[in-house]
Amino acid sequence: MTLRLGRHSFDDAQTLMMAIVNRTPDSFYDKGATWSEDKAHARVAEVVAQGAEIVDIGGIKAAPGVEISEAEERERVVDFVAKVRADHPQLVISVDTWRAGVADAVCRAGADVINDAWGGADPELVDVAAQHDVAIICTHTGGVQVRTRPFRIEYDDVMAAVIADTTAYAERALAAGVARESIVIDPAHDFGKNTVHGLEVTRRMAEMVATGWPVLVSLSNKDFVGESLDLPVGERLIGTLAATTICATAGARIYRVHEVVQTRQTVDMANVIAGRLAPKLMIRGLQ
Repeated sequence: MTLRLGRHSFDDAQTLMMAIVNRTPDSFYDKGATWSEDKAHARVAEVVAQGAEIVDIGGIKAAPGVEISEAEERERVVDFVAKVRADHPQLVISVDTWRAGVADAVCRAGADVINDAWGGADPELVDVAAQHDVAIICTHTGGVQVRTRPFRIEYDDVMAAVIADTTAYAERALAAGVARESIVIDPAHDFGKNTVHGLEVTRRMAEMVATGWPVLVSLSNKDFVGESLDLPVGERLIGTLAATTICATAGARIYRVHEVVQTRQTVDMANVIAGRLAPKLMIRGLQ
């Protein structure tokens, strides 16, 4: 199925890199490295040069922290989205928000994707996506409250829960008027899940791909990687890429990442091995 993200379309064989750009002073990974507007714009230019097809702009960190009002979130992202759209007309712009009001404002500023990391906490988000004819990312969070960590959460079958919730969200978006080719599902590693859950979801990724909805995975430096290897944030790249290989082999389409080049090479190699891509060069033994 052709994937349409706002004004941009991609054929069904194409995998996409979604580079993270945090407009926050307290992000868990970069610790506010792109909080200032000039550094954030420099980050966008950098990832575009590295080949990212999408940037995902967020104005609030996912973890618990200082309360950020809707007005403050808008101030952090709306004008920034407009400037990125003007500077990079061929780039897909995603905004990580669960608030319909913020989503409406960024879509008016030029965003192509609403990345709802909190599983439909604001039910009006699908209506905003439909109104602006943009894409929406439908995530699974296990019903946890926005910006909270899971505590002793249990599932009879975590992947069954992930598939049930994300496909129900996708169908709700479709019923609201979002185009089928503009709906993506995301298991949301770490959100509403412990490490055992994250590992099982990764291991069974092919089941999610088999739903027919395009799948996004956000694996970069997640806690399920860190706990698996007993490594802190900043030392999880190899583990992240190992998990990425599993998801790429299963057929995930979009990869939300901090490290664009390394992830692109990992995904492409997995797809070459799987037979979905041809090697870019074939001269060994032929000359």
